[in-house]
Amino acid sequence: MPPLLKRHGLTLAGLLLAFNAGLLIYLAAGNIKPWAEINWMDVAGEGGTCLILCGWLFMLLRGRPAGRVTRLLSVGLCFTAFSMWMDTLDEFIRLPPEAIWDNWLETAPMPVGMLLLTLGMYHLQQEQRAISEQMRKREQLFREHRLFDKLTPLAGAQYLRQHLQQAIAQASAEQQPLSLVAIDLDDFNQVNLRYGQDEGDQVLQVVAQLLLLNLRQQDMLCRLAGDRFVAVLPNTGERQAQAMAEALRQSIAHLAHHTVRHGERLQLAASVACVMAVDEDEAQLLKRLNQALARAKPRQVRSA
Repeated sequence: MPPLLKRHGLTLAGLLLAFNAGLLIYLAAGNIKPWAEINWMDVAGEGGTCLILCGWLFMLLRGRPAGRVTRLLSVGLCFTAFSMWMDTLDEFIRLPPEAIWDNWLETAPMPVGMLLLTLGMYHLQQEQRAISEQMRKREQLFREHRLFDKLTPLAGAQYLRQHLQQAIAQASAEQQPLSLVAIDLDDFNQVNLRYGQDEGDQVLQVVAQLLLLNLRQQDMLCRLAGDRFVAVLPNTGERQAQAMAEALRQSIAHLAHHTVRHGERLQLAASVACVMAVDEDEAQLLKRLNQALARAKPRQVRSA
């Protein structure tokens, strides 16, 4: 069975039965007009409209899934098409003057069909709004997903800059301090050289999880680049940020991470720096943070 008949066979069968019943009623009650009495202009207008409505019905049922909107629109088209069908039959068959019921068959289905079509169009509009809203949310989620780091469950540098814009504006509006802490692993390139990039990726993932565990719920941790992380600390002054930075450095120094292949413990170390936001934008704030971190790096790392 074709998919169209399988999904909407009842609707099509009902319309076909209605067309056939109308034809039989007219043939039983009246007589076919002579060829010369047929108004072919009306036949073309009414019959052509009926065919167009049937074509719309076919396209609707073929292109849409079953549901309330499809049901309202299809039944509305069936009523209007039936009304035009009866008008077309009236051009070919002459009914006796006492047959006043034909006006009901020709006229009554039209307003019913138009009402159903109006309801269907209303619900179709609501459906399209819901779909547009879902698509907007999916597009936003996709854009935000692209801003997140593929290796760690952290936001990347671009997201950090966007978040900083909002954080700076909020801190200024609320007259609250805002601080940043940078964490940079020392000699991390030696891990990649000695144990391979896969092991280095494992280290970055473990460090990211460790830093998240040592931050507060309101803090935002991002991976700025490579082995460098930045934590955005709202409502945090410089002295408190320095204490948190030192705690993060100590947590990395005491991390007991063993390599996957050989089980060898890696002794990790990190350099940290913190700055408090002043009257500057996010680019200037990040530049000042990077300069502070460069000064905090050990000499052997700076000269490498």
